[in-house]
Amino acid sequence: MKRLDKLIALNCNVSRRDARQLIKDGEVTVNGAPALRAEELVNEESDVISVKGKTFTSKDHIYLMMNKPEGVVSATDDKTHKTAVDLIPDELSRKSLFLCGRLDKDTTGLLIITDDGAFCHEIMSPNHKVYKTYIATLAYPLDNEAISALESGVELSDGTKCLPAKVKYFTDNGEYKCELKIREGKYHQVKRMLYAVGNRVDALERVAIGGLELDRALPAGSCRELTEDEKAAIFAENEG
Repeated sequence: MKRLDKLIALNCNVSRRDARQLIKDGEVTVNGAPALRAEELVNEESDVISVKGKTFTSKDHIYLMMNKPEGVVSATDDKTHKTAVDLIPDELSRKSLFLCGRLDKDTTGLLIITDDGAFCHEIMSPNHKVYKTYIATLAYPLDNEAISALESGVELSDGTKCLPAKVKYFTDNGEYKCELKIREGKYHQVKRMLYAVGNRVDALERVAIGGLELDRALPAGSCRELTEDEKAAIFAENEG
């Protein structure tokens, strides 16, 4: 059982004070009857709660997949640029959302956004070995020597040693491309890794995190909730 005002604040992206005002104004019903007290205890599993005529499903946490477009920064707040969190529709938004890993402003693709810190840590910690998969469009072909260096753990220009990557090089409509899987999240890591082996990244997209692939039906700039199977898929292909 939880307090009604707390549940509304959590799920409707409003403050506790605003939640209490909504109840006072008669905008909240529980099982079809007007709610009378902010401190009323409700069962989030069975009670039907509506705010301004809209019923919501109560959740302790929310887990979102976003197809990040180019030009959007991976942040919760930025005074200059539009952020990934700015793109989340009101019905999915919460005050405590944060990103599980970042993508550069000009990098596109899969972002996971949640308010579950433990879940995010499990994804991001290199110790959990959840690989992030990127498709890089390259300026030049990638030779065997470069692939071997990346797979052995390339050293960046500042002396930082990266963990071994998984690399597949291919061409697509005349473009040089590679699939790169890494389990770290250093600053500009993919671009710096490929620069360290004498190449340049002209475009970059993250297409998977663990076994979770980007939903290609999800338009750029859009997001949706993850299913339970998709959440589990993130950890299905890790290496212990």
